[in-house]
Amino acid sequence: MDAEFVLTAAVDADTQEQEDELLALNSIFGSEEFVRDESRSAGEIRVCAELPADFTVVLKEGESLRQYQLSFLPPLLLTFELPEDYPSSSAPSFSLTCSWLTDTQLSALAAQLTDLYQATGGAVVLFSWVQFLKEDTLRFLDIYSVLELPSDEPLYDSLDLNAPLSEAAAPSQVPSTLDRGGADSMEAERTLRTSGNNHPSTVAGVSKHLQYAPSDRSDQEEVLIDGGAAAWSIHSREFPQNGNPAGSGLSLTPSQTLLSQLLIWNAARTHKAFSATVFDCGVCFLGFLGSDCIQLPECGHVFCKACLTKFCELQITEGNVKGVTCPEADCSATPTPSQVRCLVGEELFSRYDRLLLQSTLDSMADVVYCPRRFCGSAVIFERSSAAAQCSVCGFAFCVTCRKNYHGTEGCPKKSITKIQEAEADLPQSQEGLLALWEDYASGSKKRQRLLERRYGRAVMQGTVGDCLSEDWISSNSKNCPHCFWKIEKNGGCNMMMCTHCGQRFCWVCLTRLPTNRAGKHFDNSACSQYL
Repeated sequence: MDAEFVLTAAVDADTQEQEDELLALNSIFGSEEFVRDESRSAGEIRVCAELPADFTVVLKEGESLRQYQLSFLPPLLLTFELPEDYPSSSAPSFSLTCSWLTDTQLSALAAQLTDLYQATGGAVVLFSWVQFLKEDTLRFLDIYSVLELPSDEPLYDSLDLNAPLSEAAAPSQVPSTLDRGGADSMEAERTLRTSGNNHPSTVAGVSKHLQYAPSDRSDQEEVLIDGGAAAWSIHSREFPQNGNPAGSGLSLTPSQTLLSQLLIWNAARTHKAFSATVFDCGVCFLGFLGSDCIQLPECGHVFCKACLTKFCELQITEGNVKGVTCPEADCSATPTPSQVRCLVGEELFSRYDRLLLQSTLDSMADVVYCPRRFCGSAVIFERSSAAAQCSVCGFAFCVTCRKNYHGTEGCPKKSITKIQEAEADLPQSQEGLLALWEDYASGSKKRQRLLERRYGRAVMQGTVGDCLSEDWISSNSKNCPHCFWKIEKNGGCNMMMCTHCGQRFCWVCLTRLPTNRAGKHFDNSACSQYL
């Protein structure tokens, strides 16, 4: 009776310690790191190993060596189940899952976790396991600053990225562990599981994973590889189910697949860490979370979105697209086009894109413009030849005189004035002329000088304005009924007198009026003299 009472008390004590330990883990780790199975004393813990500075992953392919610096590696997944007599008599049953460790390395870690439990003398051990995996995994496995991925042969003859990821990695399409030997440790996460006897063994069956917080997997898809032994999460935006960015087929080796997964994970975690970090804006010197900042990839300088937006908008509005650079002094780095679009919106970005293209074309010595007024497209020509052909309208012309191509003799360039030559480059549509005039009128002095060098100052200040004013004149003036001179009515009554020939006429019906008693026209007709 006493033995039964002692046994019951021990079981109750173990149960209480298990509950206390699970509650402590739940309070220490967030929902992205720890998930408890409420139906039994079990759960899953994701543990990210701490990396030293300048940690590098290396893949050797033949004579070439690919290496990338990483700040984050995908987590180890520790899945555990607590027996009734834990912690007093038995260690937890557990499995270790990881994509970037070999079976041998996972076996060594599992044996070390078992040793850590035995060293406690019957105390709870899960938190100690997590700390060991987080802080000492790389040191224990003699991985210091370089993670070497072994080279191998292609895993897929043709990997169809158009197919759903779960189908692309179906167990029936992937060689089994026994068929591939050591290559199986490269394209999937390895899972090692221990039972109550505490002897680690490789698991080839399906591992059932608990559901983490929705935010943790909302933008991911799970790919089950190698018979479903483990799950690796790939961001679906990197490998879309519809559309194949690399073509109809892509030959990948298991090492290349793993490397791409490591880089995707590192990029996602780096972005998440940046968003949660406070930075001082280099313009206003105020502190902002990274989610409210922009970091220029070329130089790494960080600015708040508000300051960088105003800076870019000012440069683009003034037509100084070459000035859309890092606001930091003596830094010539530029934001990416996607960053500019995000900052200034579609309308200004369209202007930025057009002016940047125009500025780039202007700096290219082998680019001329189609002389046809209704076209004006950029044309690339061979500098050794005087002939060019517009790819838009098909017009073949001489780059010297801008006329129909006439061969190598008789170029009438000398009869072409500079103004005529510049006018040939002008946009021929009303919209194109208006855009050019707005660019010139609102641009900086540097931009105006650039346009004047291209078209000529007389053309920009005279011809362009004249071309634009023709539409205004036709809409706001009438022809004198005697000499047909264009006349603008700027006020007064409807009895007009042409300043060119002196003829009096009615502005409403354009009837010629006599010199004497011209006002009678308004008494005897429907025309009003003052309306």
